[in-house]
Amino acid sequence: MQLTGETTATWEKGYNNYGPWLKDKYKGHRVFKVIVDGGFTCPNRDGSKGYGGCTYCNVDSFTPSVSRNAPTVKQQVMEGMERARKGNKADKFIIYFQPNTNTYAPAHYLKMMYDEALSYGTEDIVGLSVGTRPDCIDAEKIALLESYTDRFDVDLEMGMESIYDETLNQINRGCSHDELIKALKLVENSKLDVCVHTIFGFPWETHDMMLKYADEINRFPQIKFVKFHHLHIVEGSVMGVKYKREPFKLFGIDEYADFLCELLPRVRPDIVIQRLFGLSDRELLIAPNWGLKKSEIQYYIDQRILSRGVVQGSKL
Repeated sequence: MQLTGETTATWEKGYNNYGPWLKDKYKGHRVFKVIVDGGFTCPNRDGSKGYGGCTYCNVDSFTPSVSRNAPTVKQQVMEGMERARKGNKADKFIIYFQPNTNTYAPAHYLKMMYDEALSYGTEDIVGLSVGTRPDCIDAEKIALLESYTDRFDVDLEMGMESIYDETLNQINRGCSHDELIKALKLVENSKLDVCVHTIFGFPWETHDMMLKYADEINRFPQIKFVKFHHLHIVEGSVMGVKYKREPFKLFGIDEYADFLCELLPRVRPDIVIQRLFGLSDRELLIAPNWGLKKSEIQYYIDQRILSRGVVQGSKL
């Protein structure tokens, strides 16, 4: 397979890996995402579409405590950048609105929030990343995000989670796959970099059903990034209560690494892989507990991919 010049620099691991891609794009600078909690909720939490949120979700499980405790956007950005400079030797930053649904408000309110986040240390901020749901995106909000693209790289991250409506219903998503497709059509010719987030391992989905996620992602050329997560069960979630009552099968690390070795050759080679697995705060994690640190999980999976000679997109 002939790969484009844009991707060959990022292929040390057999897949189009986000870390090297960032380093290549920003000419060797160390780029770090600074997580900001804008205090948003979700339509399946506040009663608009439902209550309780997605059954797998406890928002604290993927929000660092330092972000949860900072009262203002300004403090979160400034303190997050300083921590990243000291702890990660970062010198460029992407401001990442991550927890809950970060377009779930009127456009004028969103503009106020994004403007505040991007107004501190602007010379070191290179990007804005906004995590949201596809049913909370419209033309006005896309236009707002696009208004920042003359100064920053803007990444719109939408939760796909599953491509099957049966699954979306079971997890109380309050959002159909067709709504994701409609949102993707809205950004068909957009300047935004689109990322979709998926979860593998819902116990009622078969191996073959999960592999078909790749086919669906490949259909949309506007998808530039993906985040692949395995299902993990956390304290404070509906699924966590159910799991404690009656445990169900979850991915072991060997099985998950093998699954990724099957999945990646089916994924378009131009798509940049931002993540291969999910991670929860250890004190909130119920299962699966692989007993490894984040860096150890990454190394384990990367070694499996390399040992199998896996190449992203090779089976297309």
